[in-house]
Amino acid sequence: MAYAEFGDFEPEFTSCEKSKIVILPVEYDHTSTWIKGSEKGPSALLEASKNLEFYDIETDSEVYKRGIYTDHPIRGFIRPEEMVQAVYDRVREHMADDKFCVCIGGEHSISIGAMMAHCEKHPEATIVQFDAHSDLRDEYHGSEYNHACVMARGRELGPVVQIGIRSMDVEEKGSADFESIFLAKDIYNNTAWIDRMVSLLSENVYVTFDLDCLDVGIMPSTGTPEPGGIGWYTALEALRAIAQNSNIVGMDISELCPNPVNKAPDFLAAKLLYKMITYKFEL
Repeated sequence: MAYAEFGDFEPEFTSCEKSKIVILPVEYDHTSTWIKGSEKGPSALLEASKNLEFYDIETDSEVYKRGIYTDHPIRGFIRPEEMVQAVYDRVREHMADDKFCVCIGGEHSISIGAMMAHCEKHPEATIVQFDAHSDLRDEYHGSEYNHACVMARGRELGPVVQIGIRSMDVEEKGSADFESIFLAKDIYNNTAWIDRMVSLLSENVYVTFDLDCLDVGIMPSTGTPEPGGIGWYTALEALRAIAQNSNIVGMDISELCPNPVNKAPDFLAAKLLYKMITYKFEL
């Protein structure tokens, strides 16, 4: 069976053996609680990626020449713990082959297995979360692997920095560490926060980017759209600072819930992924 690939590259840049970068689609959307459809996010992102320009003006580079292999998707799971285990196993396999692994979802719970695998190899790694929601519930709707519990699981693995937060439950407030949370309202039209954010990072960093972190004007296609998000250049400035000051060991993008009438958010997600990879390898 043929699977969609990231980009539209010559075969020499897409083979598993020769590629440094692996894209792992995770088609999962069983714990989301509002708008369904994020299981279609990976295929929408991959399809949109074929329309990117693969020369990056900012860094004067073409990161795809390091090789970008798109693995066959993880799909078919219903129970979140089974999906998490499948992601963990697959990411570990790629890491054992010295690949840089990028997961694309799917709802945000797809990140848990990837974080587990990376933090197992890099125990002191900081997890940097871009998100509208704090995701600090210990369990939700009977599961500790619900999309609302992602960073509760992340905090069990290592230090966490949260960027763009503007929504949380009152129960989460009691366990939140506001010294490492950068609320969206506090970083609006302000760049001073980035230096403080960088000061909280360890040598190694894992980046998890929930697309609802972004303003709904540029990213309406999510399962839980929240007003007041950060802009494109704010996100890029933060990501660039992370890449310049720490070693990004892995990353994921989640929560693209595609709208067949509006393809622009699909393209944004694809471009964001390419920019994140570019910052990792070309800065």
